[in-house]
Amino acid sequence: MGFLYLCTNNYQYQTKMKKLETLVAEKLLKISAIKLQPEIPFVWASGWNSPIYTDNRKTLSYPELRSFIKVELCRIIMENFETPDAIAGVATGAIAQGALVADTLGLPYVYVRSTPKDHGLENLIEGNLNPGQKVVVIEDLISTGGSSLKAVEAIRNAGCEVIGMVAIFTYGFPVAVKRFSEAGVKLITLSNYNSMLEAAVESNYIKQSDLETLKEWRKDPANWAPKANAD
Repeated sequence: MGFLYLCTNNYQYQTKMKKLETLVAEKLLKISAIKLQPEIPFVWASGWNSPIYTDNRKTLSYPELRSFIKVELCRIIMENFETPDAIAGVATGAIAQGALVADTLGLPYVYVRSTPKDHGLENLIEGNLNPGQKVVVIEDLISTGGSSLKAVEAIRNAGCEVIGMVAIFTYGFPVAVKRFSEAGVKLITLSNYNSMLEAAVESNYIKQSDLETLKEWRKDPANWAPKANAD
């Protein structure tokens, strides 16, 4: 744990004047892992119109940020969960980050597919888990919570106990909060939607006038539509 201790100390200066949630959000915005387009929304795979698009896999291309996120995820695990027996990443976004965390903590690692492999052993979980093991799940992004909790279900079906999940970012949708509560899964994230909005305004990434649009989307993302521009 010496490496983790030294890295945590190296980053403490960054968090003295700023909350971790805001600091992480700033870093994600800076590398375009989070993109905001209130006036020209993205269309998600679900069909939802959205003024935000998140791809935290981009963090892997930036060594300093990659290490920062790894260390903070490890810190959260050490401070909030009893010693796990294994780490599990959720495919595909959290496979690499989960492996980094497991390596730093010196723990066994597996990752969970979204669907079983269509050949060979048709595995859903890649790697070895033993019944009775206590597992912490790593995610990159929490949206509605559906895919994340499917991974939890797969691990539980393997006879293991999920003692918690840690993730880089969450939109904080009420439906996700409800699902995690009903599933009995403790979720802790490095950053969140509200802190991201705060960071975006402070850094002039968005105008103050865009803030209301972004807040409105989060209230009902499935039915949100951008307002037509005035002629």
